[in-house]
Amino acid sequence: MITISQVLNVLNNIWPYLVAILLFLLLILIHELGHFIAAKLLGVRVNEFAIGFGPKLLKWGKGETKYAINAVPLGGYCAMEGEDEESGDERAFCNKKAWRRFLIVVMGAVFNLLLGLLLVAIILIPDKRFTTTVVDSFHEKATSSQHGLREGDKIVAVDGRHIFTTYDLSYSFSNVKDGTIDITVKRDGKTKELKDVKFESQKVDGINYLTVDFYVKGEQKTFTSYIRHTFDTAVSYCAVIYRSLADLITGRYGISAMSGPVGVTVAIGTAAKQSLMNLLPIMALITINLGLFNLLPLPALDGGRLVFILFEMIFKKPVPQKYEAIVHAIGFVLLIGFMLIITFKDIWTLFAG
Repeated sequence: MITISQVLNVLNNIWPYLVAILLFLLLILIHELGHFIAAKLLGVRVNEFAIGFGPKLLKWGKGETKYAINAVPLGGYCAMEGEDEESGDERAFCNKKAWRRFLIVVMGAVFNLLLGLLLVAIILIPDKRFTTTVVDSFHEKATSSQHGLREGDKIVAVDGRHIFTTYDLSYSFSNVKDGTIDITVKRDGKTKELKDVKFESQKVDGINYLTVDFYVKGEQKTFTSYIRHTFDTAVSYCAVIYRSLADLITGRYGISAMSGPVGVTVAIGTAAKQSLMNLLPIMALITINLGLFNLLPLPALDGGRLVFILFEMIFKKPVPQKYEAIVHAIGFVLLIGFMLIITFKDIWTLFAG
């Protein structure tokens, strides 16, 4: 016989992951809502708006648009008339001017990025002071001070990559093989290049991290600094995401450093167990990641569709829809295959660990 304590124990173990799934659905809803609102405002007929894939759990709607919640919470869609096929309806997506179609496609990612900006703004509300990238003082046995870095230096780039906040500064200190990096600083109003600045390093889970041996100055919170740091932090998140992708492509990080839905769900669940407030930075990073990833010029993604629309806008002639459909279909198969590989890796890591 199952006791109440056993039921409560199960609920205690699974509720963080239920929260993770709900948050995933929220991000998907925001993305598809961007397409939906833009389509409605620009006169495109929307046949169905759904969250999830597979069998329908709940459906409603009596007008031209049907709404549904489906069984598999791994995506969603805003199905527009004439989106992937020819249509005689004057309100079909395919019959609208290119600039209208461009706005409709891009607004999904824009909504994710705006949500990320909003979450960052909420995250920064409790802060009374903000961190900067200006060196304030050094640890007692700092090595970087012996290799050119000085108090008052404003770090503006590391290894040629611009630094916006301490968030992307921390990322630039990861996976450095020889413990030395090139730092660009602002010193006495002038830009100065510091070559081979030496730091102590430690290896964690196969990745070398430089030990930050200095403290940075703080900045008093004002309305102006709050707005600036909100945008700087959001841009910093964007920079880390794109740099992570570049580092994966160039081989700086292997596939083991990537996480799919399973790995991200575990990370969200772990954060939820600690504090619901801990979810906000993760959610900000994920929604910005979702927005930027969808803008990549790859088939089956919004960015891939935008490439075809831009081609039409530049050359005043659309690519035949059947060829575009083939490209997106191939891209979709490859994307699903890649996601399956990452998901298998996440599951293997979860149980092996």
